[in-house]
Amino acid sequence: MAGTSMPMETLDLLGHPESGVYISLVGGVAFVPPGIDDDAMQVIQTALEVELQPMTIGGSRLLGALLTGNSRGMAVADIATEEDLDKLTAFGDVVVMESSVNAAGNLVLANENGVLASPVVPDAGLEILSSAFGVPAANTTIAGQDILGSAGVATNGGVLLHPDVTNEEVEIIEQILGVQAMVGTVCFGSPYVGAGCAASDSGAICGSSTTGPELNRIEDALGFLN
Repeated sequence: MAGTSMPMETLDLLGHPESGVYISLVGGVAFVPPGIDDDAMQVIQTALEVELQPMTIGGSRLLGALLTGNSRGMAVADIATEEDLDKLTAFGDVVVMESSVNAAGNLVLANENGVLASPVVPDAGLEILSSAFGVPAANTTIAGQDILGSAGVATNGGVLLHPDVTNEEVEIIEQILGVQAMVGTVCFGSPYVGAGCAASDSGAICGSSTTGPELNRIEDALGFLN
């Protein structure tokens, strides 16, 4: 039985196809960089069906790389200013990740069931993430890489991963995030699905070069076809 299809939109943000680098989904909020035109904001709103919150982190527009979280908590890179942190705390507990593990959004992959962090995050850091996000935490790589946020995109319906992910990694990822994993590509063959795609439980935004078959795969992987 075919399910209803969710909104899948293709869009280049600020001239770049890496929507997952620019947009950070934290629970029911999408943090977006300022300067996106109204038409693009409308496309994002329609696809993701979340509250849009324009901001920068430490002056940077690469929000997806610097911030990640779920409805209870989030992790942010330590370039965040006091003003940034004040804004973010309105949306949940905030963990500031030290500069040795800087790009928080890139080192962490989370949904409402669990949080995964790169092996560079020590046990004490995992405990802090687990506590802030209110879910179990574990270390893993994806395709042997530390950049979980670039190599994966997770919703509460599924997780899409870099095609070179190993079976051992998939086992940890599925166990912690509590969803099924699939592999795929974005933006005409890029394995860095988390960099090229930003997704909520309602829909996804991918770079404009993403092909029809890639979009179908992403839709299936993230649970939009159920």
